Amino acid sequence: MEQQEIQFRSLTTAFFRDAMGFLLMFDLTSQQSFLNVRNWMSQLQANAYCENPDIVLVGNKADLADQREVQEKQAKELADKYGIPYFETSAATGAEVDKSVITLLDLVMKRMEQCVDKPPAESANGNGATKLTDSQSSEKKCAC
Repeated sequence: MEQQEIQFRSLTTAFFRDAMGFLLMFDLTSQQSFLNVRNWMSQLQANAYCENPDIVLVGNKADLADQREVQEKQAKELADKYGIPYFETSAATGAEVDKSVITLLDLVMKRMEQCVDKPPAESANGNGATKLTDSQSSEKKCAC
């Protein structure tokens, strides 16, 4: 089991490095799942493509109200702490799934638009020409 966990962690950190946005989902019927959100946030912030990646927090299984362990107020407070949007969804009924995904896509698109609209930095040589150093031209991070 330990070997599988190591393989999983290496896969997830590789995935983090290539993603521009994340739906961070937990199970509304599991308090432990909710408690794991903080660890996942740390992992995202440490390993993501951007220093401040776009993240939408999603509590799933909203259709199972009688089994609910995580209250909406708790989850909203955590999302507010991180400054990210929060949605309660149901994969079974489809409730709010589209809205949460569209919100994430909007955030990523805004980030990309900011990168495209950003004027090149003035060079230090004073002639108005912009020269990218090797480290700048190979750097693909954008508006992060």
